[in-house]
Parts: sequence; structure tokens; C-alpha cells
Amino acid sequence: MAKLASTNVSKNKPPVFKSEAEERAFWENPDTDTSMYFDESSARELTFKNLKPSTTSISLRMTESLLDGIKAHANKMDVPYQSLMKVWLAEKLKESNKRR
Repeated sequence: MAKLASTNVSKNKPPVFKSEAEERAFWENPDTDTSMYFDESSARELTFKNLKPSTTSISLRMTESLLDGIKAHANKMDVPYQSLMKVWLAEKLKESNKRR
């Protein structure tokens, strides 16, 4: 995911604030025109490589024996069983997409 980031070249200097609360109120005010303080023409594209993708919780029904087998295998590998399941599913999806 790419974002534009300003190099923070100041057009005008922001006011000097007496407290963090005063500064927060200034920047949170919807009437504050931040374009007066940052030069957007010098913005450049950035990539945040270490962001974790958001996840969605699901419910998956399976037999107890299948789940027990997965848990036993994960225990031997010293990994959480849900993490192992995600790895296996991702590998299977990748394999399936290659065949197409």
C-alpha cells in the first residue's frame, strides 16, 4: 500500500503552543487549513512494507479427530495450530493458482 508523504517543507510556521492539549485542539479543528503549513508539491510516494494485513475471524467446523491431528502436528512443530492451518491453506491456494 502506497501513501504520499510530505517532506514537511514548511510554507508557514505553525503557531507556538503552550501545551500539548492546545496543539491537539488546533490540529483536530476541522477549520484548520493544514495546507498552509506543508508543501504538498514536495510529497513523495512511500511504501510501508512491515504493515500487517488486517485479519478476519472465521468459524470453521471440522471433526474432532481432524482437529486433534492438526493440533498434534502443530505441537510436534512447536507452532500454534491455527498458524499452521493458515500456512497450509495459503500453500494450498498458491499451489491451486499455479495449476490454473
